[in-house]
Amino acid sequence: MFGHEPKEIELMRFGIELAWPVLENYISLKRVKMAAATSGQPQFMTSSENRGPANEPLIDNIDYDQIVVPDKKSWKNFFAYLGPGFLVSIAYIDPGNFQTDLQAGAQYKYGLLWIVLLASLAVLIIQSLAANLGVVTGKHLAEHCRKEYPKAANFILWILAEIAVVACDIPEVIGTAFALNMLFKIPLWCGVLITGLSTLILLLLQHYGVRKLEIFIAFLVITIAACFFVELGYAKPKASEVVNGLFVPQLKGNGATKLAISLLGATVMPHNLFLHSALVLSRKIPRSVTGIKEACRFYVIESGFALAVAFLINVSIISVSGAVCNSSDLNPEDKQNCQDLDLNKASFLLRHVFGTWSSKIFAIALLASGQSSTITGTYAGQYVMQGFLDLRMKPWIRNFLTRCLAIVPSLIVAIIGGSAGAGNLIIIASMILSFELPFALIPLLKFTSSKTKMGSHVNSILISTLTWIISSFIMGINIYYLVEKLVTSLRHSHLRVVGTVICGILGFSAMLVYLAGILYLIVLKTKKGDHLLALTRSESMQMANESGNASLPREDIVNMQLPQRRTTSDAD
Repeated sequence: MFGHEPKEIELMRFGIELAWPVLENYISLKRVKMAAATSGQPQFMTSSENRGPANEPLIDNIDYDQIVVPDKKSWKNFFAYLGPGFLVSIAYIDPGNFQTDLQAGAQYKYGLLWIVLLASLAVLIIQSLAANLGVVTGKHLAEHCRKEYPKAANFILWILAEIAVVACDIPEVIGTAFALNMLFKIPLWCGVLITGLSTLILLLLQHYGVRKLEIFIAFLVITIAACFFVELGYAKPKASEVVNGLFVPQLKGNGATKLAISLLGATVMPHNLFLHSALVLSRKIPRSVTGIKEACRFYVIESGFALAVAFLINVSIISVSGAVCNSSDLNPEDKQNCQDLDLNKASFLLRHVFGTWSSKIFAIALLASGQSSTITGTYAGQYVMQGFLDLRMKPWIRNFLTRCLAIVPSLIVAIIGGSAGAGNLIIIASMILSFELPFALIPLLKFTSSKTKMGSHVNSILISTLTWIISSFIMGINIYYLVEKLVTSLRHSHLRVVGTVICGILGFSAMLVYLAGILYLIVLKTKKGDHLLALTRSESMQMANESGNASLPREDIVNMQLPQRRTTSDAD
């Protein structure tokens, strides 16, 4: 009818035909959003509390890499659960662990290996409970604390959790500064300042693929582990002495209790409990009794394997340090290094493996260890802030603020105390983690022992008994050290009688407050659970719909992680 259309009209018609499906999808999406806003139902997972007058969704509508577990029983499902346990285990081979392991071996040979064994077994049980809490309830530990405790108690727990994250970051700052000093001869205090920029560079590099970067860092950390394993062949520690150190508890000599607490704090970390309970929420698991049981079982296996690797690394470091520093044929320089061993002097332990390159290789692995631990610290900080306060910020801002708080004490100590002072600060940071552990561990034990929260997946009597014994031991050794240190300090103080009495009153009052806080968490009754994924499929779906907060994977949890390439276009 119209004859041949001009070429321009044909092109316009062709363009409209291509664009029309995209426009239809856009219109449909807008209608869905308008319907959700009109009905008052959020489009995605939201917090159980009101977020504000606009009741904004907790996350934006963005795509993410979703790990879906098939709804059928198979050993192959194990590979879908791989990840959280290994990410958590990075924290157990960070510079803080290196420092405490080196000093433990140099000063007490194999006498503190039993602490590492006990702590590793405790970590396996405790981290498994943290994973179970997230899988069964659909909420992580910090979110449960916000629902359970009054505002004042919740705020105090948040402050303590943030201090734990900063205390965990201090060894990473100092370890990175030591590594830069060994590689480029940069002064320690300059290295501490540079670490503030290194974390931003790390976050920038992750835009090229966080998994590739993590694999590269893990490779470097495994390299240092292999170095110590090979060095074991040269050091040749006596097997009978190593076995005796692993299975015969002993605390001999001055400072053994301090190092034991540091080893506990460097292994059983409070922020890792918040981290592990949140990381498991990124998997889409079958919401059935069988699916939940399988998830809990595979997470235990995965955590056990990852923590076994970390345990062997820690044992090898202590064994090498103990064998070399207690050898009878050490030269005077090495003997001097062993008397006050820190990360800046430890490279001589690898001399048999790499010769003159030992310093550079150790520095590279130390740098990798510190930077890889930054990832866990960032995740933990994000989850702690979101869980306790229902508040989030961008990962690089969150990481930079944490790093700045860690830099201040590290910089002061590096300028005043130098290398030895920085090494001691790592020990102190590990002790802080040990002292703070009850304020994360007790809520975890109470929540996982609650029938109303965990349903059929509640802790057994055996597990409850073991975990409370472990907790009592950790609290007992902490309190013993505090009392011993306070009494010794007062005895040898040069203050007048009045000053000594006032300091004693203040010190014992602080300990009473510490004990009162622990007792409060123990005696406080657990509230009734409002959602369970541990029921049958129909019951689970019904309660999830009622609570509006129990579907997995948790999109807000996934999208709080550091930048990843997202390819999936569908979001449940």
